[in-house]
Amino acid sequence: MPDLLLELFSEEIPARMQRRAAEDLRKLVTDALVERGFLYEGAKAFATPRRLALHVAGLPARGQDVREERKGPRVGAPEGAIQGFLKSAGLASLDEATIVSDPKKGEFYVAVIERPGRETIEVLAEILPAIIKSFPWPKSMRWGAASREPGSLRWVRPLHSIVASFGPETETPEVVPFAIDGVEIGFTTRGHRFLAPQAIEVRRFADYLPALERAFVVLDADRRKDIILHDARDLAFARGLDLVEDEGLLEEVAGLVEWPVTLMGAFDERFLSIPPEVIRATIRANQKCFVLRGAPGPDGRERLANAFILVSNLVASDGGAAIVAGNERVVRARLSDAAFFWETDRKVKLEDRLPRLDTIVFHEKLGTQGARVARIASLARALAPVVGANPDLAERAARLAKADLVTEMVGEFPELQGLMGRYYAAEQGEDPTVAAAIEEHYKPLGPSDRVPSGPVSVAVALADKLDTLVGFWAIDEKPTGSKDPYALRRAALGVIRLVLASEARISLRAQIATAASGHGRDSGAFAEDLLAFFADRLKVYLRDQGARHDLIDAVFALPGQDDLLMVVRRVEALGRFLDTEDGKNLLAGSRRAANILRIEEKKDGRAYDAAPDPALLSLPEEAALADALRSAGAEAGRAVAAEDFEGAMRALSALRAPVDAFFDTVTVNADDARLRANRLALLHALRAATREVADFSRIGGEGR
Repeated sequence: MPDLLLELFSEEIPARMQRRAAEDLRKLVTDALVERGFLYEGAKAFATPRRLALHVAGLPARGQDVREERKGPRVGAPEGAIQGFLKSAGLASLDEATIVSDPKKGEFYVAVIERPGRETIEVLAEILPAIIKSFPWPKSMRWGAASREPGSLRWVRPLHSIVASFGPETETPEVVPFAIDGVEIGFTTRGHRFLAPQAIEVRRFADYLPALERAFVVLDADRRKDIILHDARDLAFARGLDLVEDEGLLEEVAGLVEWPVTLMGAFDERFLSIPPEVIRATIRANQKCFVLRGAPGPDGRERLANAFILVSNLVASDGGAAIVAGNERVVRARLSDAAFFWETDRKVKLEDRLPRLDTIVFHEKLGTQGARVARIASLARALAPVVGANPDLAERAARLAKADLVTEMVGEFPELQGLMGRYYAAEQGEDPTVAAAIEEHYKPLGPSDRVPSGPVSVAVALADKLDTLVGFWAIDEKPTGSKDPYALRRAALGVIRLVLASEARISLRAQIATAASGHGRDSGAFAEDLLAFFADRLKVYLRDQGARHDLIDAVFALPGQDDLLMVVRRVEALGRFLDTEDGKNLLAGSRRAANILRIEEKKDGRAYDAAPDPALLSLPEEAALADALRSAGAEAGRAVAAEDFEGAMRALSALRAPVDAFFDTVTVNADDARLRANRLALLHALRAATREVADFSRIGGEGR
């Protein structure tokens, strides 16, 4: 079956855009084909710095013939309906339609529409220019004389040529016939910009790959990554060193070269006195190079080596000596800058930098970084006893936590915020827990990031995130849909993970109120909404851990549920209980009771919340249920008060048999109004007893 080869050859595509662009190209083309009824066997897209390529294998040569019967109006219908039918069906007159008789609906017109399948190459000529002209680049440009014309082609960088060939392996492929703003379309591409710049003719994918390899182009980005990684490891091993692997940098570098050549450079050993994270950030950010790890130091800690791996896009005649020397000069200059920042920053204490935070606006409605630090310090002190931290150390760490934002080093490398603060705090003799908290208070930054365990770090991290959440809720800047510019979902998830990991007993409602007072606000206007946001984040977190979201709803529905640790423990106990036969049957019985109550209370316009009258318990099953409810309800209440949720579930399990017996033998809606009201009151008592642990009405069926 025929294949499609498409290559879009341009000036250099930014590395960060390549992988997404290749996937977009594959999806746009294949979706358009499938939408038109053209199925295929496989498709794969590729990207290099100068080209996007797509191979679609196993396309049919032409589409299938289509035969469609289109039902029209009844015979004798108004002329307007007849003309509309003829136009939509493409018929010249009713003579081209047939009449079909239906015993119930009478006679009506039917048009038989037959369309021969279109040639695939014609469909491609229709699809490809539309996709290319509307390609979803994050940023694009116009160029040349055509750029003055409205609607001219936009591309990420100037587009030079297009290869678009279609045909089977056994025949000479054809060029897909379309035109785009004067861009050359045919079988011609080019190889490596410097090593093989001459034109190359390719007609099918089987020729394309080896032709590019001969022209010093590795088409597959993952293969370029493998080459870089393995060659870098080998170079490091040959020197007795280890590569410090960096997936993000590897992805970026693979997008900068078409023919990767790994080389090793070196820098002065004196620069190893700089913190290793600074060396890595400097070499990574400025030269896109990998750092290397040497033998452990005298203290047993790992040390960086004074060497680095660079990736060239050239096979140099001198073996890369000039390229290495050029990179070494730049690395030396950048590390000299970093060493200057390091020495300069250490001369000023973090505490002495605090006044500068008053000049930096955190948010126009939330004040300066200095004001924010004051709020976080106060909140960290309040949280310290709750998480087992020393209040003085927690407040001290919070006051210094943002001071490194005004250092030279963090100004140059923002990604080192917190980390540099830890280094400077340790240099200046701060308590080790304070230094650790300065770095760790930003954590966890994401679902895979580690959670701080030190109590001081936990206190400051919680204070930082709660202040952020409360502040933005107070000014009504909440996440909407997929938009979350202030990363508030991440902050809430961070609070949840910190609380659960430290097993801290925190009343979120109380801490929200405390944080709001720091902003000069009353939390009453938004506390419940923020608690609901925490509940949603907790659902996401626990669902990822395998818990059921409806159980979280059932627990949060109870009044006063703002202790995340207790909510989770209650949810876990409830889940285990509902996995038992007693739990499943009690859930069914309680839901039946709740449904009856809802219907009857709505019909009667009253609540049946009075205690059942023992004198009206006429049947033994009623009396047995009433006794069980008194006993189980009291025992479950005591267990919940003692935070023994497993015990509360065991108490409720005693209700299973009397509830089953009640519904098997007792008619709730008795003719006697007093008996009916008393039995409804008994169902209310059942609902109240189960609500000692959760709102069972919010729990879905088995397997939800």
